[in-house]
Amino acid sequence: MMGLNDHLIIVPILLPLVSGAVMLLLDERRRILKGGIGMATTVALLIVSVMLLRLADISPAGSGGSAVRVYQLGNWPAPFGIVLVLDRLSALMLVLTSVLGLASLLFSLARWHRAGPRFHTIFQLQLMGLNGAFLTGDLFNLFVFFEVLLAASYGLVLHGDGIVRVRAGLAYIVINLTGSFLFLIGASLAYGVTGTLNMADLADRVPALVPGDAALVATAAAILGTAFLMKAGAWPLNFWLPTTYAAASAPSAAMFAIMSKLGVYVILRLWTLVFGPEAGPLAGFGGEWLLVGGMLTIVFGTIGILASQSLSRLAGYSVLVSSGTLIAAIGTGDVAVIGATLFYLVSSTLGIAAFFLLVELVERIRDPGADVLAVTMEAYGEGDDDGPADEIGVAIPATIALLGGSFVACALLLAGLPPLSGFVAKFAIMAAMLKMDGTAVQAATWTMIGLLTVSGLATLIAMTRSGISSFWARLDDSVPRVRIIEMAPVLALLLLALGLTVGGGPAMRYMEATTQALRAPQGYVAGVLSAERAGPAQGGGDP
Repeated sequence: MMGLNDHLIIVPILLPLVSGAVMLLLDERRRILKGGIGMATTVALLIVSVMLLRLADISPAGSGGSAVRVYQLGNWPAPFGIVLVLDRLSALMLVLTSVLGLASLLFSLARWHRAGPRFHTIFQLQLMGLNGAFLTGDLFNLFVFFEVLLAASYGLVLHGDGIVRVRAGLAYIVINLTGSFLFLIGASLAYGVTGTLNMADLADRVPALVPGDAALVATAAAILGTAFLMKAGAWPLNFWLPTTYAAASAPSAAMFAIMSKLGVYVILRLWTLVFGPEAGPLAGFGGEWLLVGGMLTIVFGTIGILASQSLSRLAGYSVLVSSGTLIAAIGTGDVAVIGATLFYLVSSTLGIAAFFLLVELVERIRDPGADVLAVTMEAYGEGDDDGPADEIGVAIPATIALLGGSFVACALLLAGLPPLSGFVAKFAIMAAMLKMDGTAVQAATWTMIGLLTVSGLATLIAMTRSGISSFWARLDDSVPRVRIIEMAPVLALLLLALGLTVGGGPAMRYMEATTQALRAPQGYVAGVLSAERAGPAQGGGDP
């Protein structure tokens, strides 16, 4: 019989689905009630996700160290039925999604949830789609959850008003519809060749393919990879991302920080599972392309960061640098590098989400057109006067000080400087790359290390420039109105990043255990395909 812990696996999908459906029935004017339901649901999701994280870190008896738990919907076993699979990687992504969801929703209660209809329902459906995508064990339902979260993200992109948001939203919709089309083609081709869409069953059948079928599977994987890389923001398929993220509302953009990581998650999952060391001639398929593509994405993102004239676009290009780093590190195929990469994934996602929320608060300091006026004054040498002597020592308003301190923390986190977790993550990646295979360091390794260093320096330069123009060279003495529920999520995310630094040892242990399981997919395959049905067998037995 299944216990309570076993049924927890489906809760991250059912809870936001039920909550969103209930709020859909409520009158739109009852926003306070909807906000309360949404907050209660998201807090419950965070609690359940943490419980699942602890559960995933415990290897079941007789599993041989593989912490894989399977939930069979309708009590139908894989590969015939729909299965949800919980392991360390999926549990980690569930917790990260819940944390960002709670922070974004709390921030939106200040004003954004009133900017358009059905915000809370759309928000919960996006959480449902993300959680389902992280938990599903087959490609077909991955496509289903992809479509759920994308449909919800369309509403979040267009939430609010303004022609800029509408234009960016329409481009975003077209790009993602193209990605969905590629997803369908790739999944159909894979099913036509292998006869299955279950990820574990797919990994079990790929090594036995004849050369002709293996070539078709490689083609299917390339098409699927293109769709996932579009979602992750890999170059040259990322031209839409900075504009869309910059145009979206602050809480929506903060949630989109985890959506770009969904593409990275799927690539890591399928690449290590289906094209692992036991995949025969397809072992390591596409690794070089991931490495090169990730490096080019870092270059593109770094140039964009230096060229950005607004904080929101700077944050958008920071997403590209983060995605490029993750994709390139995965392409190395090294266990230690991928372990450090997972640490970087959590750290960079927290930092980018906090920065997206902070951008809106910082931009309230400056009037429209302040950037242009500041550049003009600098070009003509005006505004260099230090001001009257009696202004020396004037106290900084508490709001400005809090925003400034948070801005500095975001700069350190995104640039990868101590003492926050961004430094620990980048240092771990570089150290692991220098030790790859115990052989002489290759040119690709030095190139990657150089790109990580240069991208961090570019981020520091851009953030310093923006910080000076926002806080030190203000054209007026106005203090923006910032509410506690707007500032609290930013501080909470930054504190979590600091907690990653303090608890770096246990966190890295978890990441390394996750990577070891990914690089030895036999435990995942056996756990899914040999999972027993719940309860005593009745009737005709197995389907």
